[in-house]
Amino acid sequence: MLRFAPLLALAATVVSCGGASTGGDGRPAVVAAFYPLAWAAEAVGGGEVAVTDLTPPGAEPHDLELTPGQVRQVAGASLVVYVGSGFQPAVEELAADRPAAALDVLADGGNDPHVWLDPVAMAGIVEDIGARLAEETPEGAAAIERRAEDAGRDLRDLHDHFTAGLRACERREFVVSHDAFGHLAERYDLEQIAISGLDPEAEPAPGRIAEVADLARDRGVTTIFFETLVSPAVAEAIANEAGLETEMLDPLETQPQDGDYLDGMRANLAALRRALECE
Repeated sequence: MLRFAPLLALAATVVSCGGASTGGDGRPAVVAAFYPLAWAAEAVGGGEVAVTDLTPPGAEPHDLELTPGQVRQVAGASLVVYVGSGFQPAVEELAADRPAAALDVLADGGNDPHVWLDPVAMAGIVEDIGARLAEETPEGAAAIERRAEDAGRDLRDLHDHFTAGLRACERREFVVSHDAFGHLAERYDLEQIAISGLDPEAEPAPGRIAEVADLARDRGVTTIFFETLVSPAVAEAIANEAGLETEMLDPLETQPQDGDYLDGMRANLAALRRALECE
């Protein structure tokens, strides 16, 4: 808490000087904490709002430190969309001072922040953003509601593809470098074996590499998944020890190199189907 005190003081000063800001062209300003939330806000808000992603492309969102300019953006935004449970403490602390303008997509509870990797949960996030933006921009409410319905339909289609694509597989277990895919695994009756916990920067516990290598051999796992923003060294070490392949499974904490959130999720489904040997 103390390390955010100067930023909180700056935010309080901004709020005391006026209400919500606009995007510079008169549109309501929406601040999203990182990529998948920015994707959702842009998909729903369209031209009615100006969306800012606080986390630069290719940056690890867990490590985000806000600049004074970003503090002002959060403090003055019409809507701040973020993930709670300590995923990005700097954003969470500022959003707590503006509850009427904040949307915590993890508000229904749970400690695993990676809800955007579950298409059904993501559809709920889109719906919540749509409801909030329609309130903020009554004149654009009809267009916002229509786009929210369209995005929700895309996400339900994505869910259907995951359900069908992962229904019949040789195995249900997959090994990942950190505990980011729990929501996805629960939704589609898979078992995630994580080398390290929810924090991607945390070193695995002593002996965990050997333990996971043994588990992979025992369960017939063929692939160890690494991520886009985290060093693949640990995943490669386990793969080498167990004689397995490595492949990327994207937690989508930043925009994928090819396409958008939906494209990234489809690529993840294809990677899982190969690794699990699905029909």
